[in-house]
Amino acid sequence: MKSQLESTAMSERFERLFGESPSAVFSAPGRVNLIGEHTDYNQGFVMPSAITFRTRVAVSPRRDTHLVIQSEQYPERFELDLHHLPRQGSGSWSDYVVGVAATLLQHGCCVRGANLLVQGDIPIGAGLSSSAAIAVASALALVNLAECNLPLTRIAHLCQHAENTFVGARVGIMDPFVSCLGSAGHALLLDCRSLQFEHIPIPESVRMVVCNTMVKHQLASGEYNQRRRDCEGSVKLLSRWYPEIRALRDISAGQLTEHAKDIPDALYRRCQHVVLENERTQQCARSLRALQLEDVGQLMRASHRSLRDLYEVSCTELDVMVELAEGLPGYYGGRMTGGGFGGCTVNLVETAKADAFVSEIARRYQNATGIKPEVYIFSAANGASQEPKGKE
Repeated sequence: MKSQLESTAMSERFERLFGESPSAVFSAPGRVNLIGEHTDYNQGFVMPSAITFRTRVAVSPRRDTHLVIQSEQYPERFELDLHHLPRQGSGSWSDYVVGVAATLLQHGCCVRGANLLVQGDIPIGAGLSSSAAIAVASALALVNLAECNLPLTRIAHLCQHAENTFVGARVGIMDPFVSCLGSAGHALLLDCRSLQFEHIPIPESVRMVVCNTMVKHQLASGEYNQRRRDCEGSVKLLSRWYPEIRALRDISAGQLTEHAKDIPDALYRRCQHVVLENERTQQCARSLRALQLEDVGQLMRASHRSLRDLYEVSCTELDVMVELAEGLPGYYGGRMTGGGFGGCTVNLVETAKADAFVSEIARRYQNATGIKPEVYIFSAANGASQEPKGKE
């Protein structure tokens, strides 16, 4: 019902802006990553879940070759000719739509002129992948108009390519993949090399409680790209002894330890995190299948310590939020989620105690930092889809 009401309101807004009803409305979810952080671009394992916050894109065809893009969150109106698209983004939110259009054209999809209206409720900068959601929803809208039949796995790859090459964010495959292929009530265990995946049931007895620290430190983007360079440099060093490796995913903990003194300390710690995080992610999937929730919680805690101490992408506010959750009733475990340097933590909490957890963690965090957080209770949601337009 909520989705139907939102689609109806969006269709009415679209008609006011463009003088016609949309031909279709598509939506794609944000995501929260239970475990497996900074492993996706190392061709490792991740275990995210799609969430109920979504981005919607309403679309209608135009008779010319222009893309006209508007948002319900921002006042700017963007108009570009498909024959003269820029080669890189301008730093605007519209880059995710334009970048997807440019990428689709480069890969043989006959994108046509379109009016697009974007609306979403995923908090920007919180580490819940609002960027992948807008890219995926836009891609589905443009592909639909072009009558270009692409599987969702291909859509995910093209959205990643758009973020990498047009927007300039060196993201991995995880975010667009789970936005495309998430499943209600399940986490998605993904091998980021083979793209083999498995939907792992999340029991109804627990919820994912996401705590937004409400901070995003300026160094986040640059440090994210630096971590990627660290990992790539480490692979080049380690290939002296293991010429067959293509990514850190190919190194075992034993092999890494053997060459601890041959690698600069900072790079060694980056490698340690990735190698051990891959092991934790696969173990976490086994524990979740077996309903061993205490073990899942311990693995999440270990992941946070590793991100804080080895990968060095946490920050004071994230560490405080994680520490304050300890000892609260119904709490199994938690960690930072997303790229780091602010954003959110994800916590596994008993369903019956989730509301009380929300109230208490918010009170504790505000008392400790002076910042009022936003806290959300999520169940795992479905991936991208076409929605009813609402006025039918």
